[in-house]
Amino acid sequence: MKSAAAQKSITPEIVAEHGLTPEEYQRVLKVMGREPNLVELGIFSVMWSEHCSYKTTRKWLRLLPTEAPHVICGPGENAGVIDIGDGQAAIFKMESHNHPSYIEPFQGAATGVGGILRDVFTMGARPIANMNALRFGAPEHPKTKHLLSGVVAGIGSYGNCVGVPTVGGECTFHPSYNGNILVNAMTVGIADKNKIFYSKAAGIGNPVVYVGSKTGRDGIHGATMASAEFGENSEEKRPTVQVGDPFTEKLLIEACLELMQTDAIVSIQDMGAAGLTSSSLEMAGKGGLGIELHLDKVPMREEGMTPYEIMLSESQERMLMVLKPGKEELARRIFEKWELDFATIGFLTDTGHLVLKMHGETVADMPIAPVSTDAPVYDRPYQVSGIRDQVSVRPSDTRYPIPDTLLQLLSSPDLCSKHWIWEQYDHMVGNDTVARPGGDAAIVRVHGTNKGLAITTDCTPRYCYADPVEGGKQAVAESWRNLTAVGAIPLAITNCLNFGNPEKPEIMGQIVGCLQGMAEACKALDYPVISGNVSLYNETNGKGIFPTPAIGGVGILKDLSKRVGNSFEREGLDIILIGETKGHLGQSLYLREILGREEGPPPPVDLVAEKKNGDFVRGLIAGGLVSACHDVSDGGLLVALAEMTYRHGIGAVIPSPVGRGLGWGHNWESLLSSAPLPASPLQGEEIFFWFGEDQGCYLLAVDPAHSSDIAAQARKAGIALSKIGTTQATELELAGLFSLSVAALKKAFESWLPAYMAQ
Repeated sequence: MKSAAAQKSITPEIVAEHGLTPEEYQRVLKVMGREPNLVELGIFSVMWSEHCSYKTTRKWLRLLPTEAPHVICGPGENAGVIDIGDGQAAIFKMESHNHPSYIEPFQGAATGVGGILRDVFTMGARPIANMNALRFGAPEHPKTKHLLSGVVAGIGSYGNCVGVPTVGGECTFHPSYNGNILVNAMTVGIADKNKIFYSKAAGIGNPVVYVGSKTGRDGIHGATMASAEFGENSEEKRPTVQVGDPFTEKLLIEACLELMQTDAIVSIQDMGAAGLTSSSLEMAGKGGLGIELHLDKVPMREEGMTPYEIMLSESQERMLMVLKPGKEELARRIFEKWELDFATIGFLTDTGHLVLKMHGETVADMPIAPVSTDAPVYDRPYQVSGIRDQVSVRPSDTRYPIPDTLLQLLSSPDLCSKHWIWEQYDHMVGNDTVARPGGDAAIVRVHGTNKGLAITTDCTPRYCYADPVEGGKQAVAESWRNLTAVGAIPLAITNCLNFGNPEKPEIMGQIVGCLQGMAEACKALDYPVISGNVSLYNETNGKGIFPTPAIGGVGILKDLSKRVGNSFEREGLDIILIGETKGHLGQSLYLREILGREEGPPPPVDLVAEKKNGDFVRGLIAGGLVSACHDVSDGGLLVALAEMTYRHGIGAVIPSPVGRGLGWGHNWESLLSSAPLPASPLQGEEIFFWFGEDQGCYLLAVDPAHSSDIAAQARKAGIALSKIGTTQATELELAGLFSLSVAALKKAFESWLPAYMAQ
């Protein structure tokens, strides 16, 4: 090996620049039996990065349940696969593109969408829906508006151009994200379950082919950059951000799916993080084989590219395949028809080594197994802690009138309408979007059928910060609840685990605690994890983000005619609360937005009640007994009621709950009688009921003719249930306290974000 890359001496400074510790470099020397050259060092650098190896979280990820009768493929592949009946499978995954999106918001977000699309269609699925979960800094921070504008434009541009609808997501704001925003992207696709494609290479001598776009110098060391915290000058890392082309991605989707209709493909892998390095090593490593690549045959768009640059480039819209012998020309014709590059760049061997050649010269030769599957695994010290001191609310804290409080909450950055965001996304392309953004879960029809997939993304980072275990449980439970609220059977989740620097015991404690809580919830709810992503070192100058284990949930609606929305549809309906409202104010938006306090423990999650209440609600929806359903979450009960009024302009009249002891629940008698509940002027006590963020609760709108039947079923099942009011025209009225027009509620809800972006 006589190339310049091979001859350059590896100094401690070069090792540090590649993100490897001195101890890890000693491990490299042991694996190689010699000093690596620069190409080999670069390969170790990206493959042993947190982004690619999960060396910190691998131990704890094993806590998560990954199996169920309907799970076809769990974690370890490009995406997870579940059986949705009728010979079909849903394939989905969520991934992060946080660091790139902070450095260059448009391209960072756009290529995040492109990457997650490739993870899904790599496995043989046609993508049918995109989702995203976005976290930005404080609205008053000087960078927030620029980052929000760029990220939304990037997501919209890529998704709209590639022709996959972006059907929902979430967007919240907090100062903890001032220096490190989160951009998590999710894609769901549909495939025939007997036509799933995997990445495990097989067949010594089989050709290895490169397809898609040409390789450039963009994105080099992107995986390493994504595994380090930011310092003062994040702009210096701009060259590590990839550049995407959605029109090429569309061609790549169609070409791959066309080739997948033949028997030519043995295995396939997209070139995502670490590009050609990760795709070749992972494919060969999973198959226990070797691979030889001739880098001068790689299609390149820039002159003079070195082996180091070719292997570490993260140029977008590229795939690596192993084909059956003799199928190269068939594949070539398909890809050239779609005006994409196609090149046979190597073959599989029995050596167990990655051998790279350039113009006939060997520029790297390294064992695959230690690099691809035997990265260091760390058992870092951790401290799992949670806030235990209860919130004390003084009489003076409740001096704000309830209607003013409600309007302020509805117009707060976290609760306000995100219409400004999703109106920039084509959420109807493909004509199978059944429930548009803004509901509890998006719903997309499985094309040509009357069944649909419900999709949601959820997490409450302030809960996770206050108590990682309870926060982890709540993130999973809320996802399960949102799917249930539209009538879907929750099937499985993907996750995107966003945390700060795991070398700090308190941050590692957040990781461990959230995973413990998630695992507990997934097991209790029969809701396995089938794919995911970990993003660590989300810090700037030592200040980390709130722990944010974003959950992407998917459920099945076997009959779309049984789905329900979250809006009151007409007057005269009974409003029923499922679950107990005790008024938990710790970590609530009321406490933060109205009183300016972030304190107390998050609301506890009773997983037995969650399962029982959710199954009960889903049964009512399937039985046609529910006109509308909405889960109670951020902002509490009164916010949830207000959110049910906007779409059809139908309000509600609610008697006061105060004077009922511990709160609403198990009140079948009040449901069965027409006697009104007593009004109460005790606003201080009311605050807890209206704005507490108790978990496991749903609001239902039902025809009065069904109320007695529902009450009887609840009594038999031991479900906490209360009739809390009835729907009426144009006003949301809390008897004895206030009345607000639906128009005023809607104006408060819709005004903040457009006004903020227009400033």
